[in-house]
Amino acid sequence: MVKVSAFKGITYNNEKIKDLDLVMSPPYDIISPKQQDQLYENSPYNFVRLILGKQFSDDTDENNRYTRAKKDFEQWQKDHILIPTDHEAIYPYKITYTLDDEQKTMNGFFILLHLDKDYKKVKAHERTLSKPKADRLNLMRACYANLEPIQLLYIDEQDEINHAIKQKISGDPLINVTGYDGFDHAIWKLTDEHIINKIKSFLDDDILFIADGHHRYQTAINYANEMEEKTGNRDSDAPFQYRMVIVANMFDEGLSILPTHRLLHLPKQITKDKLITNLKEYFNVNIIPREETDTPSILADHIKKQIETKSQHKFAFLFKDSYIVITLKDESVMENIAKDRSEIWRKLDVSILHKIVIEKIMGITQDTLEDYVKYTRDDEEAITVIDDGEYDCSILMNATKIQELKAIADAGEHMPQKSTYFLPKMLSGLVMYDMNKKE
Repeated sequence: MVKVSAFKGITYNNEKIKDLDLVMSPPYDIISPKQQDQLYENSPYNFVRLILGKQFSDDTDENNRYTRAKKDFEQWQKDHILIPTDHEAIYPYKITYTLDDEQKTMNGFFILLHLDKDYKKVKAHERTLSKPKADRLNLMRACYANLEPIQLLYIDEQDEINHAIKQKISGDPLINVTGYDGFDHAIWKLTDEHIINKIKSFLDDDILFIADGHHRYQTAINYANEMEEKTGNRDSDAPFQYRMVIVANMFDEGLSILPTHRLLHLPKQITKDKLITNLKEYFNVNIIPREETDTPSILADHIKKQIETKSQHKFAFLFKDSYIVITLKDESVMENIAKDRSEIWRKLDVSILHKIVIEKIMGITQDTLEDYVKYTRDDEEAITVIDDGEYDCSILMNATKIQELKAIADAGEHMPQKSTYFLPKMLSGLVMYDMNKKE
């Protein structure tokens, strides 16, 4: 069963912080060093100081980004910069944004999730790496808190939960800000026991899918196991057995998945001509010269239209002088190349790209992948980095479909890295869970 709980969240005090926009932050894993500097300048109370504090050459075991986060988190509460809500609640969350000239709204809610350590009811679709897990574990040890949520998806084709929540929230939001992304982010506090019990009952028989936060979820499990050993407290209701999450409906029309494009340094033995020759064994290849008058924006639109498809597997290789649209000739080739994988996995665009193109044709292995392949979600950046000579070519892709993600997670498999990019991203700093304050 999926077990969830209302909680006394911690939020910024809008009587102390007059402009809440200045204290909010992007999620820790997308903050660049330049952006970190700007967030530090925005406010001495910006949330980045907790989730991704600066590191210095004279840091020690006693004074480092984690100990400073702990100190600030505790001091800000003492100074009432951060304040707890007075009752246990869930926190409905609405994000309004524009994508491709269309306004969208995604609804979700903050709630505590009892950890499913066996991943029976909480399904993952990505593998996790050790370095991000160690970093988040150190932060959790220091602060004894969940500072950022994990984003999970539930299945509600009739949208019953969101409909019930909307009927109960009224008045001004608890927090309403414009995020770093230009999106409108608003949360409310909902203490209605009838609605909370309805959510508990609905999710009890459901399965949740991790959309964003695989590393943080596994870190929470590692931390809970560590605390059991350290304290001897094996109570399944202990504060560290829960994780703050944002739960959204998988079928919410405001939830978007964007493609993640690949930026490549070609291995020395792979020339452009050799690449094209080898691609023709598996793909139909259409070479299209680039027009000098095409701006990155115009070219990105052209390519997007060229690779749009409902049933075929299409990609676009971009070079300085041309782009190449390739279409897989025969899906059955994946049966030999990826024998150990399920049919569902073999039909993913990202699987086809990585197994046939990157591994088989280019000879790039999992061990050397980071040396040759980088990623971007920005169509235009995938073009400008080629024109600027930063990479040899880029591969533009279609987005993974939500049904594909669900099928992979249901099967207990994992997609290649950077297979999904969900929009909108959650804003950090809206709600926190202090494990010291769980009753």
